[in-house]
Amino acid sequence: MNADTMRRTVLPNGVRVLTEAIPTMRSAAVGVWVGVGARDETPAQSGVSHFLEHLLFKGTEKRSAMDISSEIEAVGGETNAFTTKEYTCYYARILDADLPMAVDVMCDVVANSLLAAGDVETERGVILEEIAMQDDEPGDEVHDLFTEAVFGDHPLGQRISGSTETIGALTRDEINDFYRSRYTAPAIVIAAAGNLDHDAVVAGVVAGLSGRRGFEETGRALSPRAASPLVVPRTGQVVLLDKDTEQAHVVLGGGGLARGDERRFALGVLNNVLGGGMSSRLFQEIREKRGLAYSVYSFTSLYADSGLFGVYAGCAPGKVDEVLAITRDELAKAAASGLTDSEVARGKGMLKGALVLGLEDTGSRMSRLGKGELLHPDLLSVDEILARVDRVTTDEVAAVAAELLDCRPSLAVIGPFDDRDFSPAVA
Repeated sequence: MNADTMRRTVLPNGVRVLTEAIPTMRSAAVGVWVGVGARDETPAQSGVSHFLEHLLFKGTEKRSAMDISSEIEAVGGETNAFTTKEYTCYYARILDADLPMAVDVMCDVVANSLLAAGDVETERGVILEEIAMQDDEPGDEVHDLFTEAVFGDHPLGQRISGSTETIGALTRDEINDFYRSRYTAPAIVIAAAGNLDHDAVVAGVVAGLSGRRGFEETGRALSPRAASPLVVPRTGQVVLLDKDTEQAHVVLGGGGLARGDERRFALGVLNNVLGGGMSSRLFQEIREKRGLAYSVYSFTSLYADSGLFGVYAGCAPGKVDEVLAITRDELAKAAASGLTDSEVARGKGMLKGALVLGLEDTGSRMSRLGKGELLHPDLLSVDEILARVDRVTTDEVAAVAAELLDCRPSLAVIGPFDDRDFSPAVA
């Protein structure tokens, strides 16, 4: 960390408080990061973390749902939350003068929610509507199908939202048990960035958590999630969801790298060159030269003990075979021959630019602190990350491409295909 702007304090109960002071800003952001996500749920609990994301804003002993939203919005701020496979975040963005109030509100929300039975039933209906909305967005749904295809019954394969069956069956007591057992002080990181004073933020967190159930005991901060044993992704899986859609939506790919793998920077370069922008191989071949798809891109997902690499495309159903053939060809060429020196240089420039430009606001700075503390043993500075990217070589990118792309990919498809056999597409 930069000792001049970033500071870290671990409270006796295990809560970690990290701040980055940016005196030139007139805004601030604070986030409460909890080291629990969809992969920590049993099959019967699937969706409970996301359920909690909704419920914690519904009221505490100190504040009603209206109080929570109005306190932040009355000063022009905003609150929100999101759930991932491995963590959940609750955050607020406000003017710098209102940071003490926001810290108190967010601590109250996360540590002292009532989970009233009536609120559980209200939000159950909201979440079921959200799932239905997701099912109406095949471009998003196909990613869930792909993840399920690659990870199978492993918790990483579970949908973050859960299913209509699991959400419908979860009881208030089951949700509360998960909340009380998982939302503990050692699992929590509170990060803030903006025009702030670290000691004042720490004092606000201490006051905000004072008297909260389960936060008075001493505790030791949890280490980042274990990276072993590695989760072995499945290969050659094909999942088809027949839907009467205007477009076919496909994801082709397979396993990637774990989050702590030093080769992740080479993978980032490979991802950018293959499908990371308008100059990428896939965009040029599929959209620019042939006009086969409006949206086509590659992506990576890095978890503690595994990862994903995939290519998404949305195209007319009649063009899906050509799109898949071109995608397979481009992946095979990268696996066999790697990238050129000029492509690697461009991919490195894209990585560095995205990193620096993505840190232009207090919210992104706060997120870097929270995620870095939860997910990594050490928080690399921006300069250290840029140096890691600069050290990536063409041979390293070629080695990653050969390892990840020279295998039988898995395929997820959504579109009007009845029971068509897509197995030849992954042969």
